[in-house]
Amino acid sequence: MQAIVLRDREGPGGAAYGSFERPQPQRGDVLVRLRAASINRVDVYMRRSGAGITHTLPQIMGVDGAGEVAEIHDPQSPLRLGQRVVIYPALACGHCRYCLAGDQPLCLHVRYTGEHRHGTLAEYVSVPAANVLPIPDGMDFHTAACLPVAYLTAWRMLFGKAQLQAGETVVIIGIGGGVAIAALQLARMAGARAIVTSRHVEKLQHAIALGATAGINSQTEDVPRRVLELTDGYGAEVVIDSVGGPGWGASLKMAARGGRIVTCGATAGSQPGADLQRVFIRQLQIFGSTLGSQDEFRQLLNAVTQAGLQPVIDRVYPLSQAVAALDYLESGEQFGKVVIDIPLAN
Repeated sequence: MQAIVLRDREGPGGAAYGSFERPQPQRGDVLVRLRAASINRVDVYMRRSGAGITHTLPQIMGVDGAGEVAEIHDPQSPLRLGQRVVIYPALACGHCRYCLAGDQPLCLHVRYTGEHRHGTLAEYVSVPAANVLPIPDGMDFHTAACLPVAYLTAWRMLFGKAQLQAGETVVIIGIGGGVAIAALQLARMAGARAIVTSRHVEKLQHAIALGATAGINSQTEDVPRRVLELTDGYGAEVVIDSVGGPGWGASLKMAARGGRIVTCGATAGSQPGADLQRVFIRQLQIFGSTLGSQDEFRQLLNAVTQAGLQPVIDRVYPLSQAVAALDYLESGEQFGKVVIDIPLAN
């Protein structure tokens, strides 16, 4: 089969398109013929470093994927051959206290496709049957492939952690990436008011067209002051920050008293100042968040279907050009998801 395989990190050719052995499913697995994938910042991280993630090379890249059931090796699975499915990428042990509570991302032994084992930038992937969910009727492969990482992460941040309510104000730091845009769309779907920030005027304009109440240029404006102006001096009930670094202090300043700040990343740095006095005097709540549970994924699939929400897709590349797609994502120029189309072989 054809795949994007990471063989080394010694040069630009470490990840390349080429032939790789088709996966051999184990008992309890389902073999999926992939039709689409989408790429995420973690794919760029895996290509450049992968530090802290236990894995061996060569490895097929890719966390997100959707396709059709090709083989079923679990006699208890209700799936059917040819059924359209999407991959839930967190492979949990099923036995620890977190799995028994239904919180797979906290599993003591969790592994992810494209990080700890072969991923979805390929014609086939084999995963446990429990990680394969039916795609709702009317949803295409490209849409489904956008949801597992970016949209599920945003779902848990907004509703699982921050408990966002209609009428509240949420500030989304660094609009343009998959999680930030997903947070904007889901917040608007829930009836919340969304303020976004970016250094790029074009991205702010795109966000306003998507329903953002206001866009703040973080390069030319004082973001906390502007947020206070837009909220009559109260600040935002919720702040979504996946950037961290020097801007973390600003996130604390723009949160309302009793506000909730949720982080899922630290692309600008992982050791910002804590400003603990502000945290306890204003009684701020700070949540860390990663992905979401399988139940949350089912809720997301249902909500997207019911609301007719369409993920924002910036560009679509064929599998053969997925390395160029990774380069584009790394440039930071995208607005929305970058999707990989995986055509059926002739």
